[in-house]
Amino acid sequence: MTDLHPFIAGLPKAELHVHHVGSASPRIVSELAARHPDSKVPTDPEALADYFTFTDFAHFIEVYLSVVDLIRTPEDVRLLTFEVARDMARQNIRYAELTITPWSSTRRGIDERAFMEAIEDARKAAEAELGVILRWCFDIPGEAGLEAAEETTRLAVDLRPEGLISFGLGGPEIGVPRPQFKPYFDRAIAAGLRSVPHAGETTGPQTIWDALNELRAERIGHGTSAPQDPALLAHLAERRIPLEVCPTSNIATRAVADLDRHPIREMVAAGVLVTINSDDPPMFGTDLNSEYGVAARLLDLDERGLADLAKNAVEASFLDPAGKARISAEIDTYTAAWQAR
Repeated sequence: MTDLHPFIAGLPKAELHVHHVGSASPRIVSELAARHPDSKVPTDPEALADYFTFTDFAHFIEVYLSVVDLIRTPEDVRLLTFEVARDMARQNIRYAELTITPWSSTRRGIDERAFMEAIEDARKAAEAELGVILRWCFDIPGEAGLEAAEETTRLAVDLRPEGLISFGLGGPEIGVPRPQFKPYFDRAIAAGLRSVPHAGETTGPQTIWDALNELRAERIGHGTSAPQDPALLAHLAERRIPLEVCPTSNIATRAVADLDRHPIREMVAAGVLVTINSDDPPMFGTDLNSEYGVAARLLDLDERGLADLAKNAVEASFLDPAGKARISAEIDTYTAAWQAR
């Protein structure tokens, strides 16, 4: 296969499934760890590679929360958010819907209004200085239960920042049934937010059905187990409900045994709208460009196929129609120029 990495590096992209704290680069994590020396997180960026080696999904959550504990002030929040956007700009990501878990910060003592001001200040600076458009998905940390669901809903509905467009549910799926969160999603949807829960990452297809039927999901985070149920795959394809696929993440958390057994091929073969995402990129030793490279290999894609994959993410996004048209045209222009060389 032709080396597609130079093409991917310059390809304009959108990303729909990427976590705020999980996007902290080793440089930023080590800087935050140095600010807060009582943390067990290593201050040496090289040591973070070993620290971010996970034995299973539960271990990943444990490590993830230790990094969350480093975000203690509005200044930490603003620094993290803008630096995430800087890393996105380096990858030619034009638009991203960043999943933020405000409850994790407000319960640690960050003033809720100061938190909102910090992310909004970083969002506006990222667009003005870096050309990266950011929007927010506030998600419920499922492992924290209904108390966190109530607080996340209140923050999303009552203190809704300008960039907030969607409402999600993350964290472990095993032992965290989706139907219990229906009242909170109902309130968020009534307030105009879009429903984008994680489902079927480490559990079976029923979790995805629950997300669709109980939480009125418009996109599914991961959806890794969807191919286990042909009726579900057909439903997703017919209704054009996108899956936010994160290949390397699924391997790192042991949700999938190895890349060659990743179900993305079955998803695409069934006609499901698949988008490619990085989830928690530095923690998994990846970035969005690398994930496009993985997708190219698994799906046997050329430049045009990769461009179409990039346009899937634009189509599946909650960006306004004019913004979608602009980025899609940019993808087409870039691809045509590349192929004309």
